Amino acid sequence: MDFDIVRSNMVESQLRTNKVTHPDLLAAMGSLPRELFVPEARQNNAYIDEDIEFGNGRCVMEPAVLARLVQAASVGPKDIALVIGCGAGYSVAVLASLAAAVFALESDTDLAKRAGDLLTELSLDNAVVVEGPLTAGWAKEGPYDVILMDGAVAEVPEEILNQLAEGGRLVAVVDAQKGVGHATLIGKRGGVNSHLTLFDAAIPTLPEFRAKAEFVF
Repeated sequence: MDFDIVRSNMVESQLRTNKVTHPDLLAAMGSLPRELFVPEARQNNAYIDEDIEFGNGRCVMEPAVLARLVQAASVGPKDIALVIGCGAGYSVAVLASLAAAVFALESDTDLAKRAGDLLTELSLDNAVVVEGPLTAGWAKEGPYDVILMDGAVAEVPEEILNQLAEGGRLVAVVDAQKGVGHATLIGKRGGVNSHLTLFDAAIPTLPEFRAKAEFVF
């Protein structure tokens, strides 16, 4: 398979047709080898318009959903970003092509190592993979201009929202528990968080962010 051709087709048929217009973002996703970030058995499907799952609640997010989230976050060359639940690191590579520095948080040891190895292989020296519980975020290097949740969440914990810088943007797919989630932009201005629903999207929910079961009497 000629991955250069299918990658170009992804940009033209999945991204541009879904209102993705940011030139640097299109260039990044048009050049990064997404096939390296998916399970080896799925490499020939690396550019299809759907999520590719690793299991255990991790996936490589559907290209158009990822691109629209990143575009909504308005990532700039001076921004410090955090990716939560980074999996094998494709979203990290995309952000590292746009931001000054990216910290990638992963709780799965094997995936964290794979992500780190791939980012090194691609010479993305401004991205660092760290390991820890996802729901706590990574306050050590915060606050962040951009936070990306790399998987759906029932809600964004306050502890993670507190790691947004003034003027910061957090993007996530908030799972509505009815099969469809809502891509959401959360911005911080004057210490207050505002929420804007962007579009509907269905992606796998990060296990640590699933809704807690409630007792029914």
